[in-house]
Amino acid sequence: MAGTEDTGPAGERADQPGDRDARAQGDQVRRPGHPIARAHGDQARRPGEQAARAQGDRAARAQEDQPRRPRPLAAPPHEDHGPVRYGPPAPDPGLPVLPELAAVLAAASARTRPEPPGGGPVLREAARGYWDRRGLHGTAGGIAAAPGAQPLLLALIGAHGGDVLMPRPCPAAWMPQARLLGHPAYHVPSPAECGGVPDPYALLETVRRVRAEGGRPKLLLLSVVDDPTATVALPELVREACEAAVDEGLHIISDETWRDTVHRPRDTVLLSPAEMCPDDVTVITDLSGALLPAAWPAAVARFPDTARAAVRHARTLDILTALGALVAGPVAHAAAHALGEPDSVRDRIRRAAALHTDVAAAAHRAVLGSGALARPPHAGCHLYADLGPLRSRLAELGVTDSMELEEYLTDRLGAPAPGGHRFGDELGALRVRLGTGPLLGATPQQRQESLAAAKPLELAHVARALDGFAAVFADLR
Repeated sequence: MAGTEDTGPAGERADQPGDRDARAQGDQVRRPGHPIARAHGDQARRPGEQAARAQGDRAARAQEDQPRRPRPLAAPPHEDHGPVRYGPPAPDPGLPVLPELAAVLAAASARTRPEPPGGGPVLREAARGYWDRRGLHGTAGGIAAAPGAQPLLLALIGAHGGDVLMPRPCPAAWMPQARLLGHPAYHVPSPAECGGVPDPYALLETVRRVRAEGGRPKLLLLSVVDDPTATVALPELVREACEAAVDEGLHIISDETWRDTVHRPRDTVLLSPAEMCPDDVTVITDLSGALLPAAWPAAVARFPDTARAAVRHARTLDILTALGALVAGPVAHAAAHALGEPDSVRDRIRRAAALHTDVAAAAHRAVLGSGALARPPHAGCHLYADLGPLRSRLAELGVTDSMELEEYLTDRLGAPAPGGHRFGDELGALRVRLGTGPLLGATPQQRQESLAAAKPLELAHVARALDGFAAVFADLR
């Protein structure tokens, strides 16, 4: 099994070794310039064609013997949007900075040195208290902080070693992190009910296949409140997946960045894997989910209270040090304040969740009205749509895969609409993540009005944005 190979969509078996070998040989034959391709071409070439080719080769050599004239500089080749650097960031809530947090950051602006590796004592103690209020008890010594979730996850994967498993779809940054470290990584299908957590039976089957082919599965990444699907995993599904992972000797990294963005917290049961398997789960949270703007990068990790976890915590700090991944001093001050959750921060979290509840529900209705499919969004500031039922109409518009769908919708919506291939879904599946942040207003004043409004859908600028959003999908009927 190739290191970065997927296990296939739900309901399909992973490729067997013989299937991959046959496809690999076929790819070699088809690849221009490959020796096998040249051999096949030479066998099919008639004698006359071979003579013509020989004559052409002699002419080319003669031309090369002539003095070469300087050539004009060629224009740089056009780059598509496939490389990792074009990958989408996390969904943007689209809200102005909380004034109290801006004041805290400004007050610490004279701090010229970054935090020590893993964060200073004030930041780590604030993170400990944050998780303690959510039923995840521990010590400040078991906390590590970094300037964003990506370097923190990179350090965690490096500290654990082994092969990495993750659900399909998953956050866009996860697979590149494993690939950057050279760790084999595998997608496991998610169940139909939600994203973020692998199907337990598919997880067991994937682990079995990886081991049968010489792999060393060690880590499972999951997120009970998910990007890109905006769903909250059912507690019983979380339990089954975690029990399966732990029974197979996997350590779990639970990304809980979006847990404070649940749309209806009183009606939603959110279960952290660390509550069920406290010795086998590391929890990470990127504060850009609900506490800080993305321009102030900060993320924290909570390690289990075990001797093995202490070793991995030390390795994580070593990697963060080697990367120079240190939280900026002023940002750490603001992050500690936000993690303390004063009344103003709690109120912002509540208002933001209520706003995105209304706007995401309206966007979801517009998507369903076009004939597309989408799970109801239960958290975050986004939704994940499947435009497969509109494939015929999209084909007429020149859209046949998720990359073309990304370009088409980004152009017409005037906002990022990353295709499902960014999140591990197949390129041929017409899936896309749609953000609700751009629907809140075009200026900071409009976005503040949206946040303060009791009925945001009745604001003129929000209604216009939703009408434009709905019109784009109505054209696809």
